[in-house]
Amino acid sequence: MGMSSLKLLKYVLFFFNLLFWFCGCCILGFGIYFLVHNNLGVLFHNLPALTLGNVLVIVGSIIMVVAFLGCMGSIKENKCLLMSFFVLLLIILLAEVTLAILLFVYEQKLRKSVADGLTDSIQRYHSDNSTRAAWDSIQRFLQCCGINGTRDWTTVVPASCPSDAQVKGCYEKATVWFESNFLYIGIITICVCVIQVLGMSFALTLNCQIDKTSQSLGL
Repeated sequence: MGMSSLKLLKYVLFFFNLLFWFCGCCILGFGIYFLVHNNLGVLFHNLPALTLGNVLVIVGSIIMVVAFLGCMGSIKENKCLLMSFFVLLLIILLAEVTLAILLFVYEQKLRKSVADGLTDSIQRYHSDNSTRAAWDSIQRFLQCCGINGTRDWTTVVPASCPSDAQVKGCYEKATVWFESNFLYIGIITICVCVIQVLGMSFALTLNCQIDKTSQSLGL
């Protein structure tokens, strides 16, 4: 690989990570917005930190840090930053694979935990403002009512429920949506993994090429 190829690889890796850094900034910004306004509330009280705002802030921050290492490591041809970028991407990829395996193995337990968490939160609807905000947001967005239907509301059916008597429950509607879009979710997941593998390959190739260039120049 000549000097021109090295420069091409360097700038491809730089712009590739710069794009992801801007994406990370956008995700972080949305996360901060949701945390400040807190419109979605808390749905699972056994996991109070599991809110959309917190998830977006964590994901956005991770993307920004990893992309920053990739940007600086490639443009400065810094081996330490490139290897840090490679190791972080590898850790994230392994974590994603582990999570996918655990979700597959413990699918039934996860479904039961989600159902139990929703049942607990629906009982807090009239006593907790955060829970009320979460349920109202979900019911308006998905056009659903309760967990399995209007019968889940033992007292007064919230105004956020659609007026249709045959309206479906939110759990059922979310499950149907996920199953009908499973192929697209799988394709997106595979694409993300491929991008991560390409990023690691580019970083490792550039790192090796920097070594060869340094040796040829006698540095």
